[in-house]
Amino acid sequence: MNASPQAERHITARLQLQRADFALDVDLQLPGQGVTALFGPSGCGKTTLLRSIAGLERARGAVTVNGERWQDDAARHWLPTHQRALGYVFQEASLFPHLTAEDNIRYGLRRTPQARQRVALEQVIELLGIAQLLPRKPSTLSGGERQRVAIARALATSPRVLLMDEPLSALDAQRKAELLPYFDKLQAHLDIPVLYVSHSLDEVARLASQLVLLRAGKVMAQGETASLLSRLDLPLAQGDTAAAVVPATVTAHDAAQHLTTAGFDGGQLRLVGSQAHQPGTAVRLRIQARDVSVALTAPRDSSILNVLPVVIAAIQPDAQGHAMLQLQAGTTTLLARLSLHSVQQLGLQVSQPVFAQVKGVALLD
Repeated sequence: MNASPQAERHITARLQLQRADFALDVDLQLPGQGVTALFGPSGCGKTTLLRSIAGLERARGAVTVNGERWQDDAARHWLPTHQRALGYVFQEASLFPHLTAEDNIRYGLRRTPQARQRVALEQVIELLGIAQLLPRKPSTLSGGERQRVAIARALATSPRVLLMDEPLSALDAQRKAELLPYFDKLQAHLDIPVLYVSHSLDEVARLASQLVLLRAGKVMAQGETASLLSRLDLPLAQGDTAAAVVPATVTAHDAAQHLTTAGFDGGQLRLVGSQAHQPGTAVRLRIQARDVSVALTAPRDSSILNVLPVVIAAIQPDAQGHAMLQLQAGTTTLLARLSLHSVQQLGLQVSQPVFAQVKGVALLD
């Protein structure tokens, strides 16, 4: 493996794979840190790409991870999966049923050479909150608990990259909500890049700073998640589920009214009922397009907490008698899904200054 401490941190995957009914053809350079989501409809190639990077599928091309060369067909270089410094978390936890949680985790540790071990097992156990689960067998654990143990086992191998294939898809909404904060802790304390396959836009918006949008085995777009979610030329900004993600900073919290104020380039937003964050904390806000309406003049005597002066950057027809508006507040982009009737009645046009009325804001962090 050719690794250099000075090597630029990125993951490259130039891969081609041909099947009877499907072709994968990608040329990607991804950040060697943080969470990158692979997103798209079923059958678009998300899992095939992940398995090809892992060496579980024999695609043609080249793969490097933060300076380590895993595959280079031009140079006849190929590392089998067991020699690639990766952790892999599947949809199902796939724990050994006859072993305790601790023994499952230590299995991952035992297959990692001492010289490559750089993740402290005690730290992983603490970050994932599984100390009390260690003596138990998988059959006695909930789905969320089994998945946390599976993640710990993958991290115990001290991977150069953590590959996650829809790790939350088998969990109900409550178990997902319980597991998500642990993902945040891992990102904050472990410097390990994550490639995260998902078909859930909520998960992508919540977890990923970078996004790769796949369709029919090819890359449709890639870049910062917040930017891609608001692009009207992409399917992410179409339909009832379209939403914008806004990076912001907490400026105040009123404990008595359970009211948090967050500022961003373009204004500020207030959230009711969110958990307390100290002023200065960086957060991400998700605003669904269906929760944004538009007024020609600043509304008065309204119960809506958040009204922002914006400029209409683009208008695009959307499904079922709707239009999607791209709204600009400073450097921040919002989306508004309005009826075509409203757009016509108000005479809305590109470059027109209006007021965005934001009826709902979700705190992602």
